[in-house]
Amino acid sequence: MRPTERDDPNSLDDPWPALPQAAWGDTCATLQLWMQIVGKVRMALTPAINHCWNVTLHPTARGLTTLPMWHGARSVQIDFDFRDHVLLVETGEGGRRVIQLKPMAVAEFYRELMAALDSLGMPVRIWPMPVEVVQPIPFEQDFTHQAYDAEFAQRFWRVLLQTTRVFTEFRARFIGKVSPVHLFWGAMDLACTRFSGRTAPEHPSMPGLPDRVTRDAYSHEVSSCGFWPGAPGIEPFFYSYAYPEPPGYAQFSVAPAQASYNSVFGEFVLPYEEMRKSANPDAALLGFLQSTYNAAADCGQWDRVGLEVVSQPFHS
Repeated sequence: MRPTERDDPNSLDDPWPALPQAAWGDTCATLQLWMQIVGKVRMALTPAINHCWNVTLHPTARGLTTLPMWHGARSVQIDFDFRDHVLLVETGEGGRRVIQLKPMAVAEFYRELMAALDSLGMPVRIWPMPVEVVQPIPFEQDFTHQAYDAEFAQRFWRVLLQTTRVFTEFRARFIGKVSPVHLFWGAMDLACTRFSGRTAPEHPSMPGLPDRVTRDAYSHEVSSCGFWPGAPGIEPFFYSYAYPEPPGYAQFSVAPAQASYNSVFGEFVLPYEEMRKSANPDAALLGFLQSTYNAAADCGQWDRVGLEVVSQPFHS
């Protein structure tokens, strides 16, 4: 019997490809640092927006983008292209630089990107220290992280793109304040956050992040969901958490059966591999997003009538 496309993790027709941490962990660690460099450029060239929404990266049909950034009145955009495996640096006037994505030390990537920006008349200076990683090495000194497996980099992008599709469907169900679906390069997680509209107690300190960043991110009550690509010894998973966590939240019944509350992370977790192998991955993921939001909204006594969409047919 010929295997189906979903039995073949290499098939481009499989919307949810396999992403085992053991196979792509080194590439994952390198990509996280490359994205931090690009993200810090975005942070330097954009005005601050609440919850650091100005610094995030956004999935595209080819990879990830900074969207346009501003150097005075001039614009510049940086795109990861995981189809052709290049980093594109382009200006509004037509200037263009291309950096090949290949096995390359973080120090070399940093040097090439800064040189590309300089050559386009867009010099940028960033704090060259990684965040949210264990034992950070300054970018210009990091010759340790240099892995790039093109196949797995592309698989990661494909997961981000499909996750964006499902998260966007979930996001559309809410009319209160809600974030874009966007990638935070600190931990390299794709996230979408709903807000109750009420202020939250001051968030405690978090390792690797300044208090001002954490307290701005959690200034108001949230129910946040996301996808995280894993780390050594930890496989990729979808997550959902509430801040502040209301009484009864961790004991709330959620779907699908493979999801559970992880007391170490303080959030509900759905392993990516369990989702992708389910009979209907989209339905499994939407069930996880909706049921964990229900936990936050019901236990936290959100104004669900005022915040949620009541489905109405649209007529052209």
